[in-house]
Amino acid sequence: MGAGHLSVEYDPRPSAVREARAEVRKQLEGWGLAERDDLVDTAELLVSELATNALLHSAGRFTLTLSAAHGVLRCEVADSGRHTPQVLDAGVAESGRGMFLVAALALRWGCHQDGAGKTVWFELGTCGAGGCGGRLPGEL
Repeated sequence: MGAGHLSVEYDPRPSAVREARAEVRKQLEGWGLAERDDLVDTAELLVSELATNALLHSAGRFTLTLSAAHGVLRCEVADSGRHTPQVLDAGVAESGRGMFLVAALALRWGCHQDGAGKTVWFELGTCGAGGCGGRLPGEL
């Protein structure tokens, strides 16, 4: 339990964000990771933010990839956009708060260019407070 890999492609329509959130919950349940409500809720929230960004900043389909192994859940959203996401100050920005949430809640996150597009990813620990894959005290 707690290990797996899945990749799903979505059409560029508003319902795709809801579908991606539902897929996250379904997969985490299937992988035996749903006992931690905070993990499921956080993964759904952050995938929702990345999927929304993919819809707003690219004109095509996006791909959600989930993988879980060794105490870490990795979520990736790949799209055809070239715009690299920026973390903006949540208190003053009119938009861009989604990446602020990703930076605040994920163990790690990043973005890399993939040919004509990009992949934005984040990682969450799957073992609970103080367990494997967790953020170290004082680590941002």
